[in-house]
Amino acid sequence: MADIDASESELRERLTAILRATPPLMRVLSVARQICLPDWLVFSGAVYQPVLNHLTGRPLDYGIKDYDLAYFDASNLSYEAEDAVIRRVKATFDEPLRSMVEVRNQARVHLWFETKFGEAYGPLSSAAEALERFASATFAVGVRLESDDRLYIEAPFGLADLFALRLRPNPRRKTVGFARTSADVRRRWPELVIDNGPQVSC
Repeated sequence: MADIDASESELRERLTAILRATPPLMRVLSVARQICLPDWLVFSGAVYQPVLNHLTGRPLDYGIKDYDLAYFDASNLSYEAEDAVIRRVKATFDEPLRSMVEVRNQARVHLWFETKFGEAYGPLSSAAEALERFASATFAVGVRLESDDRLYIEAPFGLADLFALRLRPNPRRKTVGFARTSADVRRRWPELVIDNGPQVSC
C-alpha cells in the first residue's frame, strides 16, 4: 500500500517473517487459499500471538487456541449457508487443525453479535472492516496468502503497538470488551503494557 511509511513497512516485513516461521498458521493460510472463499482473512490470536511469542521468547504457537478464518459473502445470510461453508472448510483439514479452525461469515455478524456480546453492531461491508471494530487496536491484524505466495497484511491501526507490546483500546469504537480482553491476554503474556490513555481518532 502506497501510504505506508518506512517504519510501518519494516514492521510488516518483520510480521511476515514471523508468520512464515509458524507452520500451523501457514498450513491454515495455504488451505484457505485453496478453498477460494470470498474476501477471506485469517485474523485475531493466530496472527498477533506469534508476534508476542517471538518478542517474549516463547514458542511461536504458544497460546494459540484457534484460527479465525473470516470471509465475507452477503449473497446468502442464512445460518444454513454459513454452516455449509464451515463444514466444507473443516473437511479439508486434518486434526488438530480441523478442531481449531473457526470459520465465520462476516456479512452475518451483525445478526448475532448484540445478543452474544451486549453491544450494538451494524452490518459490515467486508471482512477487513471487522478489524476496525476489535476491542483492542493492537490485535486488529489480518493476513491472507495470495496466489503468488505473498502475505497480504490488513492492519487498520498499524503494527507499532503490537511490536511495542502495548495494549490499547480501539480509538475508533468504544467497546465493553477491552478490559476483559486485555486481562485475558496479559495472563499469558505479562510483558504487555496496557495503555488506557486518551486516544486521538485515526
